[in-house]
Amino acid sequence: MTDSDTDEVQPIRVLLIDDDPLVCSGLELILSSTDDIRVVGTAGDGDEAVAAVQRHYPDVVLLDVRMARLDGIAATEALCALPSPPRVIVLTTFDADDIVMRAIGAGAAGFLLKTAPAGEIIKAIRNVHAGDGALSPRSARRVFKQVGGAGAARATARAAVDGLSDRERDVVRLVGEGLSNQQIGAQLYVGEATVKTHLASAQRKLGVEGRVRLAVLAARAGLI
Repeated sequence: MTDSDTDEVQPIRVLLIDDDPLVCSGLELILSSTDDIRVVGTAGDGDEAVAAVQRHYPDVVLLDVRMARLDGIAATEALCALPSPPRVIVLTTFDADDIVMRAIGAGAAGFLLKTAPAGEIIKAIRNVHAGDGALSPRSARRVFKQVGGAGAARATARAAVDGLSDRERDVVRLVGEGLSNQQIGAQLYVGEATVKTHLASAQRKLGVEGRVRLAVLAARAGLI
């Protein structure tokens, strides 16, 4: 075996969970067009999620929020409680804003619209696998406008955001609008590495991990 063999990058292992076989087939078709993503299994409902993960060892799970027997919120919570949990992306529609927020609270790393274009789905999987999280740009504003919370929670979020620098605040706001690091850099006229530095600093100051939770806090503070 050569060094190049041992250094070969392994594809991102993806598990699909949806009670609509046509959705699973469509997602498999989309993901089969890539060289770095491989669908390792499918499941037809949330109550099969834990067993499917233990059988297939996926890196990322694409999970429908609404299923007949066990919904995506409970399934996400069960998956995130595993000793070595996969990263979960929930699939939703425009009329499921409240469910999405509950799924995020259960530990989801991101969310996508079921109608998202192929490139957006592929990019989300790569981003989540890299630890960046995923927000659907077309639904981020709508979902995070629903974020309220009690007055104390809003006040706490605003006080936390006040501790950010102006540039960190700009980065956090644009994350909440669903922009990628590259898009944020282009809008702020800075390099992507600079965006990552500001993003890491903001997460450290705010005590949150992941783009989704950062965006929730930003929305609660009124930045979005």
